[in-house]
Amino acid sequence: MKINYQKILDEKLKEIGTLRETPSLFLHSCCAPCSSYVLEYLTEFFNITVFYYNPNIHPEYEYRKRVEEQKEFIKNFPAVKKIDFIEGDYIPEEFFNLTKGLEKEKEGGIRCFKCYEFRLKETAKQAKKLGFDYFTTTLSISPHKNAEKLNKIGERISEKFEVKFLNSDFKKRNGYKRSIELSSEYNLYRQNYCGCIYSQTNIT
Repeated sequence: MKINYQKILDEKLKEIGTLRETPSLFLHSCCAPCSSYVLEYLTEFFNITVFYYNPNIHPEYEYRKRVEEQKEFIKNFPAVKKIDFIEGDYIPEEFFNLTKGLEKEKEGGIRCFKCYEFRLKETAKQAKKLGFDYFTTTLSISPHKNAEKLNKIGERISEKFEVKFLNSDFKKRNGYKRSIELSSEYNLYRQNYCGCIYSQTNIT
């Protein structure tokens, strides 16, 4: 049976709403447009730090452009609570080593799943190190990303690093549509490919 991750998130947020203290969330972000709705949605419930960790992005000037766009959005967005920002290491060689032999895999397949896990693992590692209550990712907002796979990976990594994973499917309830509206409102740069060189060459 297909799992309704939005329902799981609803229940978790309802529970968090009853707490006296606001929990902390280490939020992996793939880009400013995808983070826009997620931050709007979750800032009421968490103290959020955006973790920009995307060594898959190619070329470097594209990576730098997306980093600056993310920081600019956080600065300009009137969040309920202050949003912090941490940039992870940008070492593209790690992504290329990870995906060696998978260069010709179709977009949205095994190569992408490895990339999900790679980024979520580093997010969980840092979340544990820095003492965050939860970690999650903005990736599920994209209609091109496999939310079930993302959540299964997140749950598995959560057990390994002993830090709670916030289940989500942010595309639900018109989340993706809202991200487009916010991108327009804040004049955000919306890239036309996911980020890696393989997705770049698959632009149709």
